[in-house]
Amino acid sequence: MATGPGKYDHVATIARAVAGDADGVLVIVVGGNRGSGFSVQAIPTAALELPKLLRFIADQIEADTGGEAS
Repeated sequence: MATGPGKYDHVATIARAVAGDADGVLVIVVGGNRGSGFSVQAIPTAALELPKLLRFIADQIEADTGGEAS
């Protein structure tokens, strides 16, 4: 769920501060100390951009690794 604190909300808070109080951050962790999970902190307009950005990122990862969409 992208609303409310996620497993790695503390990391998202740090990332947002380091990025100069960014409008939003999405932290995805694979195999971390709290297991795999994600946290989102974003103002509403930034949150609306996330699905498109995630699709772009997924396409880039597949292109870079030779993977294909399932």
